[in-house]
Amino acid sequence: MTVTALDSSSALVIIDLQNAIIDAPTVPHTGPEVVARAVELAHAFREHNAPVVLVRVTARADGSDTAPGRNEVPSRAGSLPEGWDVIVDDLAGHPDDITVTKRTWSAFYGTDLDLQLRRRGVTQIVLAGLTTSIGVESTARAAHEHGYHVTLATDAMADLDVEAHRNSIERIFPLLGETGCTTEIVEMLAKTCN
Repeated sequence: MTVTALDSSSALVIIDLQNAIIDAPTVPHTGPEVVARAVELAHAFREHNAPVVLVRVTARADGSDTAPGRNEVPSRAGSLPEGWDVIVDDLAGHPDDITVTKRTWSAFYGTDLDLQLRRRGVTQIVLAGLTTSIGVESTARAAHEHGYHVTLATDAMADLDVEAHRNSIERIFPLLGETGCTTEIVEMLAKTCN
């Protein structure tokens, strides 16, 4: 796991660090640990005037705007508390950040994320957030398919299942991009942007 390069036109994309999701029992890192590392990454990107994208997932209470299709997991529509989809305070409130609202796993599907990135000349994205095997992996796959260089901050993400997390980190992410830790990415960003 090593990051060999960051483009000077890189953006940070943070997936689903919002009120209800950060309290989930995640592994190998807790929600607050993931938030702390995402804050460190966001601070570094903002310091270098590089785009920070905060992605949030939401749905109508009746589930009418969620992806259709049969699956084996019961719907949570109607059971989500008020404010569950609000970005955590530690990350929110920066006027230059881009906020993207999604209704499926990937931050690209049905959103203007690709447009926002291309308008800013972004060629590489660094991904962090929750959960590794769902929102982060789906977004990483789509970013790769859209032609972006992808870097994954593996200590700034976590999952509900350790095996799902490990599968993404060890088997899927190496096919999509490069993986590294927050400190390594921040150091690489400083070298790239100076």
